[in-house]
Amino acid sequence: MGDDKNKQGETWPLPKFRFEVDFGTEFKGVAFQEVSGMDVENQIIEYRNSNSKLFSTMKMPGIVKYGNVTMKRGIFVNDNTFWDWHKQITMNTIKRQTVVIKLLDEKGDVTMQWELSNAWPTKITSTDLKSDGNEVAIDTLEIAHEQITIKTGE
Repeated sequence: MGDDKNKQGETWPLPKFRFEVDFGTEFKGVAFQEVSGMDVENQIIEYRNSNSKLFSTMKMPGIVKYGNVTMKRGIFVNDNTFWDWHKQITMNTIKRQTVVIKLLDEKGDVTMQWELSNAWPTKITSTDLKSDGNEVAIDTLEIAHEQITIKTGE
């Protein structure tokens, strides 16, 4: 009956609830509750020739700017992985890594992936604590990076 995998991707949008994150070679398939901020923006350069007859500027694409990626996940006993990574920051010295965010299909195959180059943790926010709450404790990790590359499949 043909290749159903390609037909499904063309007919229906991909669901976003099954994903995993790889941090370098040490941590693969890390589960997160939420990943957001995977955006890219070109700054605008406005220019006007001195001999232009139009009283307006031309707009040209400028430097590319990547937003920080925010990741939220549950706190686990004896897991200080991201806190340890963040502690390595000292006066412009940090262990930069390639971070790969993978969107998975129902079989666990990669349908799309976002690769963050030279990524490092810029901020960690720990959970709030409430004596009357029953929610899961969540850490929030904000990652700065220098480039995002999008690929389909693996």
